[in-house]
Amino acid sequence: MRLATTYKILLVAGAGLLMQSCFTAKTYKRPDVKAENLYRTEVVAQDSASLADISWENLFTDTVLQKHIKTGLRNNFDIRIAIQNITAAEAYLKQAKASYFPSLSGNATWTHQQLARNSQFGSFFNGAIDQYQLSGNLSWEADIWGKIRSNKRAAAASYLQTIAANQAVKTQVITDIAATYYQLLSLDAQLEVAQQTLGNRNESVETIQALKEAGSVNEVGVKQTEAQKYATELIIADLKNSIVILENYMSLLLGEEPMAIERTTLAQQQLNPDIKLGFSASLLRNRPDVIAAEYGLVNAFELTNVARSNFYPSLTLTASGGLQSIDLKEWFSANSLFANIVTGLAQPIFNQRQIRTQYEVSKAQQEQAYIEFEQALVNAGHEVSDALSNYENETLKLSIREKQVDALTKAADYSDELLEYGMVNYLEVLTAKDSALNSELNLLDNKYRQYLAIIDLYKALGGGWR
Repeated sequence: MRLATTYKILLVAGAGLLMQSCFTAKTYKRPDVKAENLYRTEVVAQDSASLADISWENLFTDTVLQKHIKTGLRNNFDIRIAIQNITAAEAYLKQAKASYFPSLSGNATWTHQQLARNSQFGSFFNGAIDQYQLSGNLSWEADIWGKIRSNKRAAAASYLQTIAANQAVKTQVITDIAATYYQLLSLDAQLEVAQQTLGNRNESVETIQALKEAGSVNEVGVKQTEAQKYATELIIADLKNSIVILENYMSLLLGEEPMAIERTTLAQQQLNPDIKLGFSASLLRNRPDVIAAEYGLVNAFELTNVARSNFYPSLTLTASGGLQSIDLKEWFSANSLFANIVTGLAQPIFNQRQIRTQYEVSKAQQEQAYIEFEQALVNAGHEVSDALSNYENETLKLSIREKQVDALTKAADYSDELLEYGMVNYLEVLTAKDSALNSELNLLDNKYRQYLAIIDLYKALGGGWR
């Protein structure tokens, strides 16, 4: 008999352990996503060292630019909004952690009941009852299936996701400020070239006028040269307008009203870092948007745990107690004490399919979060590949452009001399000068685009937020 009883006890205990192992919330494990060979490059990384490991202060060494970046990190509107999102997520996390504790509420009530004097109780209580009550109510749910634990993990993942999102915003702000700053320097340099060219073209008008008086050229040549001067004035006007528009945008990035932006010159810049890509798997820890996407997946995974636990019974404990009396003088008497304790086990049976629908929706949202995580990682590799290709292309073009500028500048100088001796016509001179100016402006823009490619590569690899 004792042996049979022992078997029963072991059977019940084993069944309980089996149920708990089946129903306990699952633990998140990173899915097997493709994190290798995401870069399109012929250079194979030899180690994990990456351009992203460099702090923005060591990459952007211009002290004026550093000052602007620090102002942007302090005042930028997007960063300030992201910080408030972190504060809100932290509040939800604290609430989730407090779910392990019971809820407690206090009540103080006075009830006056007027009874019919001819009724059974009305005649006894002389037609009225006053009741005074001071009570407390306690409610607690046991975390049998890990629902509370999963909710806490989901809130923690959401909190970490907002931190990663803030880091992504920080990276965006830093790189946007740097890119805008270098573009302003490029426009300044182009404006300087255009203004020098305008001075030369004013001299060309005087020269062509003298040649006309000498009978070497006609009035058409004079007007064409004047038109070339006016074209340069138009370039200067457009450059000045672009600078104002860009300064206004820079002011917005800094969280300030539109104003002139302090800056150095393009010639003073030295942005030639050692380009290292590292292993593409490092994007999982370097890219804030990829990190945020994975925390989004963790959040969806834990909420699926919560939805699954709703299929199983919930164990709750409720208790209430306090002081209750119909005589105010006896309210705090020991005879006024009362208490209730209720323990309940509730198993959902039929609730119009709400629990199953919630579970199926959670599963779909978890799969969606996984796809978004995978998309963020592949997109990161795409951005690195694009930025690297742009950098290599702009670097190659820069070396060719410098040779082009040298050749066209010499051609423009030679054409002026040859025009005086009548060995070329004025159209050849105008063409040579236009080509020289355009090549100089393109060279400066090329330099900016090389810097922009470095900035884009830095951001794509996950740099800037540390």
